[in-house]
Amino acid sequence: MKHLALPTLLATALLLGGCISMAPDYQRPQAPVATQWRDAPAAQVATADAATANRPVAEIPWQDFFQDDRLRRVIALALENNRDLRIAMLNIEKARAQYRIQRADLFPAITAGGSQSASRTPSSLSTSTSSSSSSSASAVVSRQYSADVGFSSYELDLFGRIRSLTDEALQTFLATAETQRSTRLSLVAEVAGDWLTLAADRQRLALARQTLESQRESLRLTEHLHAQGTASGLDLAQIQSSVESARADVASYAAQVQQDRNALELVVGAAVPDEMLPPEEALKASVALAQIPADMSSSVLLQRPDVLSAERSLKAANADIGAARAAFFPTISLTASTGFSSSHLAGLFGSGNRSWSFVPSISVPIFNAGSLRASLKVSEVERDVAVAAYEKTIQTAFKETADAMAVRATLQERLDAQQALVEATERSYRLSMARYRSGVDSYLDALDSQRSLYAAQQNLISLQLTEGSNRVTLYKVLGALQTGAAE
Repeated sequence: MKHLALPTLLATALLLGGCISMAPDYQRPQAPVATQWRDAPAAQVATADAATANRPVAEIPWQDFFQDDRLRRVIALALENNRDLRIAMLNIEKARAQYRIQRADLFPAITAGGSQSASRTPSSLSTSTSSSSSSSASAVVSRQYSADVGFSSYELDLFGRIRSLTDEALQTFLATAETQRSTRLSLVAEVAGDWLTLAADRQRLALARQTLESQRESLRLTEHLHAQGTASGLDLAQIQSSVESARADVASYAAQVQQDRNALELVVGAAVPDEMLPPEEALKASVALAQIPADMSSSVLLQRPDVLSAERSLKAANADIGAARAAFFPTISLTASTGFSSSHLAGLFGSGNRSWSFVPSISVPIFNAGSLRASLKVSEVERDVAVAAYEKTIQTAFKETADAMAVRATLQERLDAQQALVEATERSYRLSMARYRSGVDSYLDALDSQRSLYAAQQNLISLQLTEGSNRVTLYKVLGALQTGAAE
C-alpha cells in the first residue's frame, strides 16, 4: 500500500479497541438481613394529615413531611448554605471530571501541528569534495516546512483495560452522587432535629419561668404567713430554696436555648432569623407521619442513598479486577500522522509533498517479579472489602429502621401515660397547696407535689421531643428524599 489515509487508520483503531471486558460478571450480594421487621405490624401507624395519609414514608417530599412553614424555610436555608452539602456537590463535579478524563482514553487524541526547521552549513563544510578548485564556497542555509495531523500512542483496548478503568471511574462518580443525596437527606433530618430540640428547650425554659413565678408567689404568701406567726421558719427556708432552684433552672435553660440556636445556625450555615425560630408549641404539629405498611419488606433499604453508594463502590472495585486482569496481556499502541512537507513554504501543500507515517508498537509483559499478579490480588481483596462494606451498610440501615419502628410502636402509649401522670400530679399539687394555705399541712408536702409536677411536665416535653424526632428518624432511615422547588 503506497498511501494510508488517516481516516482509515482511525476507523480501524476504533473497531479493534474496547470490545472486550475482563471484569467479573457483577452479582449483587444477598442482603444479610431478614426480609421483614419483627415489630412491623405493631409499628403500623396512620397520620392525621390528609396529604400523607395514603403515601409511604419514602415517597413524601420533605416539603410535605414537615408541616411548620418556619421549619421548611430553615431547611431550605440550610440546603443553600450548608458547607458539608457544598463540599458534597463539589465532590460530584470533581468525580464527573475524573470520569470524563478516563473516558477520553477510549478515543485517540487527534492533534494538528506545523513546524519549520532552518539550518546553516558553514562554507568550510559546504565545499564539494569532488571539486578540485581551491576557491571557498558560500555557506548554505536550508529550510524545511511541514504541516500534519495525527494521533500519538493510542492504545488499542483489545482486552478491555481502559474500558474497565472507565467503568470504575463511572461507578465512583455515581457513588459520589449517592453520597451527596445521603448528605442532603442527613442534613434535612439534622436541621429538623436541631429545630425540634430548640423548640423543646424553649418550652422547658417557659415551664421553668412559669414555675419560678409560681414559687415567688408562694414565697410572698409564706413571708406574709411567717410575719403573722402562722408559718414556720422551716417553711420559709424551704420555699426560698425552691425559688433559688427554679432560678437556677431558668438560667440553665436560657443558656441551653442559646446553645441550641448556635448549633442550628452551624448546621444551616447561616444566621437563622428570629421569625424562623420555633414557637413553644412547635412540638405538637411540626412533622407529619405517613403510613407505614405492616408488610413492608426490608428490600426498601436497597434504595437508601448510602446503600446505593456502597453498591456503586462495589461495582467500581469489580471493574478494577477487569483492568488488573487485562494488564497480563499485550498492549498495542498506534502512532500515525499524515500531512505535507516541503523545503519551500509556498509549495507546502502541493500534490507532490504529501507525507504520512504509521508506527504500531506492542509491549508484552514477560517478567515483572510478580507485580501484576499481586496487583490482581489487591483488586480482588478490595472487591471483597467492598462486599463486606456493602453488607455492613445494609445491616446498619436495617438496625436503624428496626430501632425507629420499635420506638414508634410504644410511643403513643407512653405519651398517653405521661399526659395522664401530668394531670394527676397537677391535681395533687393544687390540693397540697390548698391544704398548706389552710394550715392543714406543712409546705414540705406542697413542695414535694410541686417537684413531682415539674418533673412530670419536663418528662412530657422530653417524650414529645422523642416522638417528633422519631418521625424525622423514620423519614431519614427509609431513605426518603424527593426533589422539590426548595432544593
